[in-house]
Amino acid sequence: MPKVSEEHLASRRRQILDAAAGCFARAGFHRTSVQDIVKESGLSAGLIYRYFTGKEDMILAIVGEWHTARAAGLGDADDPLAGYLGLLREIAGPGAAQQRNLGMQAWAETVREPRIRALARQGVDDQREAFGGVAPDAVIRVLVAIYQGLLLQAAWDDELDAEAFVEAVRELVQRR
Repeated sequence: MPKVSEEHLASRRRQILDAAAGCFARAGFHRTSVQDIVKESGLSAGLIYRYFTGKEDMILAIVGEWHTARAAGLGDADDPLAGYLGLLREIAGPGAAQQRNLGMQAWAETVREPRIRALARQGVDDQREAFGGVAPDAVIRVLVAIYQGLLLQAAWDDELDAEAFVEAVRELVQRR
């Protein structure tokens, strides 16, 4: 039997996670079945279970990728504040509806799922590292709360002026 390439395995995994993310964003984590993900992905349930033991593993992978991308965005910025404001703009942008819905689903799961809670804590730690230790823990948590609040408002309020929000955050932080 021919060996499957790492690229092929990664592509299949990505296909499953993209399908799961779409389903979770539309219907919520608990209302999405593995069969929904099978239908969305076009793959068999057996193949999906070769990659993931269930929905929990999928959401862990999605949340892990989310935090990795956010940490990279902050870490790549010359100015941590500019990087943070960029994340705010991104999450409030018109193309981020699925990310916002997934974010709300993931944060709801932190109450029930210790592994997702640990990833959320890691996200706070990543922001602390991005700010190079210059901001106290309480300040980092306020910045996380602002991010979460903007995500939530952008999810339900299609009249939100995201740029005005971001500029207000900039002014508040720079007054400090």
